[in-house]
Amino acid sequence: MLNDTLAAGGAPAGDTGSLIKDTTTASFRQDVIAESMHRPVLVDFWAPWCGPCKQLTPVLEKVVREAAGAVALVKMNIDEHPSIAGQLGIQSIPAVIVFQKGQPVDGFMGAVPESQIKELIGRVAGPQQDPLEAALADAAALIQEGDLAGAAEIYAAVLEQQPDNVTALAGLAKMQLDAGEIENAKRVLEMVPEAKAGDPALVGIRAALELAEQAASLGDLAGLQREVETNPDAHQARFDLALGLAAQGERGQAVDHLIELRRRDKDWNEDGARKQLLQFFEAWGVMDPDTIRGRRKLSALLFS
Repeated sequence: MLNDTLAAGGAPAGDTGSLIKDTTTASFRQDVIAESMHRPVLVDFWAPWCGPCKQLTPVLEKVVREAAGAVALVKMNIDEHPSIAGQLGIQSIPAVIVFQKGQPVDGFMGAVPESQIKELIGRVAGPQQDPLEAALADAAALIQEGDLAGAAEIYAAVLEQQPDNVTALAGLAKMQLDAGEIENAKRVLEMVPEAKAGDPALVGIRAALELAEQAASLGDLAGLQREVETNPDAHQARFDLALGLAAQGERGQAVDHLIELRRRDKDWNEDGARKQLLQFFEAWGVMDPDTIRGRRKLSALLFS
């Protein structure tokens, strides 16, 4: 039951004196990659001119301090150090990417509320204490395990308590979309109150709907597959094949084709393979297993 979902334990103790620091392009590997081998590191990409950044950073610092060593916070001024943000596809700020064991594993964009930051830290560093947040995390885990009925039951329970809960509505819409039920996904999104229509949780769903509609025009993929097998440097065919595979739910293969395209020619179509990967990640969501896998492979390619 939802009301029986309880958090357990607390954040591990740590040296709070070194939890928060600024980094540069030169020190990024040490401050982020190396440190993330010991605990999750939240990287806050910001700029002095960014108003929402000024709202978000103090909240980030507060939550990280309260986590008492469970995570660290590293801040990067993209005006002074733009290359890392560019390589990771950061297109708007504020943006927070979590690194763990040397790889990006989670994150968000925009000046999100304190509760969402705590939920993020709970995912990467330990259990959460709020029952509703814990239930939503459980639903996401069930989806990854293939238990769609269990996830739908949790979302329904959440919506009984909070009919306008955007996370639950977005989760239900994504389940419908993943099942190929585009119209059903649209109907779920119509339940979102107008005041919450711009919620970041809905961005990926709308992006996924757009991808699904675009991919519908590709038709049979057999010809594209043969062309790529015959000529591995047929970049446009490989790109189109990746779009089609993603639409058919073969996300791992889609990611692999775009990674291979980018490895063969990083400048093709103005770095089109990387840009398409980033659109996939936005559409699938930061916690989707294929997004996590794809970000790891892209990060390994970019930082090799």
